[in-house]
Amino acid sequence: MTGDSGRRVVITGIGVVAPGAIGTKDFWGLLSAGRTATRGITLFDPAGYRSRVAAEVDFDPAEHGLGPQDVRRMDRAVQFAVVAAAEAMAGSGLGPGDLDPYRTGVTIGSGVGATMALDREYRVVSDGGRLETVDHTYAVPHLYDYFVPSSFAAEVAWAVGAEGPTAVVSTGCTSGLDSVGYATGLVREGSADVVIAGAAAAPISPITVACFDAIRATTVRNDDPEHASRPFDRSRDGFVLGEGAAIFVLEEYERAKARGAVVHAEIAGFATRSNAYHMTGLRPDGREMAEAITTALREARIGPETVDYVNAHGSGTRQNDRHETAAFKRSLGEHAYRTPVSSIKSMIGHSLGAIGSLEIAASVLAIGNDVVPPTANLHEADPECDLDYVPLEARQHRTDTVLTVGSGFGGFQSAMVLRSAA
Repeated sequence: MTGDSGRRVVITGIGVVAPGAIGTKDFWGLLSAGRTATRGITLFDPAGYRSRVAAEVDFDPAEHGLGPQDVRRMDRAVQFAVVAAAEAMAGSGLGPGDLDPYRTGVTIGSGVGATMALDREYRVVSDGGRLETVDHTYAVPHLYDYFVPSSFAAEVAWAVGAEGPTAVVSTGCTSGLDSVGYATGLVREGSADVVIAGAAAAPISPITVACFDAIRATTVRNDDPEHASRPFDRSRDGFVLGEGAAIFVLEEYERAKARGAVVHAEIAGFATRSNAYHMTGLRPDGREMAEAITTALREARIGPETVDYVNAHGSGTRQNDRHETAAFKRSLGEHAYRTPVSSIKSMIGHSLGAIGSLEIAASVLAIGNDVVPPTANLHEADPECDLDYVPLEARQHRTDTVLTVGSGFGGFQSAMVLRSAA
């Protein structure tokens, strides 16, 4: 993606469904207060699992206008996406009559698809796991929609009346960044005037928890779930699984201004790279993430010294936090030591494919409020993580340009530059 077309891409609507906060206003309230939404798992009985902590969304579909048929048809993650899209559209000021359906696109990120619906239905067709050959006659009619992640984008497209480019982006834990990056390219190249973009995830299920237990990626701080997510802290021992969604309305800048829209931020640069190295391993020098950052800054046509805040991936694993620290030093140089960095995963956990979009939302809100959200639970920094990781409390700070980054299994490394469009 290049910035040569002259078409600037801006965000005019934001919708959020997050642990501890449904709606953009409450989401920012949680982050700016440094509150944590991590707790013991309640969505299923976690007894016997290594990690029994998660960041869950208290979500009642009926409160958000979803009826029994919607709930039956849509996986929990898709429900999150549709609700977040409704908030984003309302905030953008766009109604069905304002959109040319063929010039309106949708891109939704998903890391693990319809996990909860598939888990639930497998238990039914296998009679609780007792049948070696499942009985398909017990399957719900919507099982295909659960199995094929395209249902994420299709449901959002139907909800907003979009008939233009529609896609699902699935690149693991960078899906939420990459889906918005892809959408930015669609607007910039002129393939769409408006794109509804973001990501959703609801992975808190036995199969997901078991998978991360097996590779020891998640925390075992089960006796203190509120403080279990500890990015960059010396005592961190893994990430906390989360869920949620963030959806945005993206438009070309001149179009947005002409209709009097509120412009929250401009997406000035985006890049993604792969390390072609290891499914879960990261090289300690952070070279691939640094390359993504440098390329995103180049596309935005700014230097490292322009970055006011870095919204880190900050998962809370020893490997990731050290890798990121090295990447920031490699890409930002001495400016890395002068730049506030924080991880909102300390408060809302790691929602896999959705987290990149939730971090974009946090970055945009930081720009709008000139406040850097904190890294909660950071009491004693790892000596190898020696940057300004904004411990415990939010900080008033001029925040015109934000760099947000993501790192995902498979070696994916993504970076996006957001800036005030004023």
